[in-house]
Amino acid sequence: MSHFQSGILSEETRLARYMTFNLSDVRGAQKCLSELKELIDGESIVVGFGVSLLAALEVNINDLRTMPANAAAGIDIPSTPCALWFWLRGDDRGELYHRSRVLEDILATSFELEDVVDSFQFDGNRDLSGYEDGTENPTGDEAILAAIVQGQGEDLDGSSFVAVQQWLHDMEHFSAMEEKEQDDIIGRHISDNEEFDEAPESAHVKRSAQESFEPEAFMLRRSMPWAEGMNAGLMFIAFGKSFHAFEAILNRMLGNEDGIQDALFSITKPISGAYFWCPPMKEGKLNLTALGL
Repeated sequence: MSHFQSGILSEETRLARYMTFNLSDVRGAQKCLSELKELIDGESIVVGFGVSLLAALEVNINDLRTMPANAAAGIDIPSTPCALWFWLRGDDRGELYHRSRVLEDILATSFELEDVVDSFQFDGNRDLSGYEDGTENPTGDEAILAAIVQGQGEDLDGSSFVAVQQWLHDMEHFSAMEEKEQDDIIGRHISDNEEFDEAPESAHVKRSAQESFEPEAFMLRRSMPWAEGMNAGLMFIAFGKSFHAFEAILNRMLGNEDGIQDALFSITKPISGAYFWCPPMKEGKLNLTALGL
């Protein structure tokens, strides 16, 4: 039996629902979390705790912090922290809805629902732009090494840190481009998903090549498209043993290393962002001993 939330390492999610909550009553929080401990299986529901919740419980998890707001020329990276984050996974939207109602009921006395976003798989794990997403994801033991905390003690081993951002695409602008211009933004040919050497230095694959950092910046991406009305984009989800890889890549994307900004910002932008700590599992249940539960 795995000591991490197994949904983190599961390679396919057909449908997803992301829920965030803010803490409204510290006094009842522990009771709510004790109930969650019995419900969360780590596979169909992955949960993460934010800084505000752990601070209210007087708990410190090393390396957990609030995602910093960031900015560069013409680019704003928002920080929208929350107390609790849930990633519901499944293949039936109605079932995900009913499962989310159960979570809301359990938390109702001490937490307020902040946001809900529904996501879906598109064209064999492609972004709505048509380009394949997460092509550099580590697999097997390398995925565990990148995403799961190890060697920190029983209360922490098996946990993970997750960066969550909702990105809003400008699909009209992108669709109006010639295919070559689209390919130059990403750095891969949409026709065969192959990277090409002559891509501009601003191409996303060059800005975010995980092996090009020192130390290497590998993280485990579990991103999925979202759409509401005529707005659409990507729920960017990146698990790591720390936030080092995410922050190193974002720093380069913003152009802070060499002045070259990622061309991706010309067609999409983040509209939310938060960090969470995903606790480990023990005997099929959440291991909340780090929280005194």
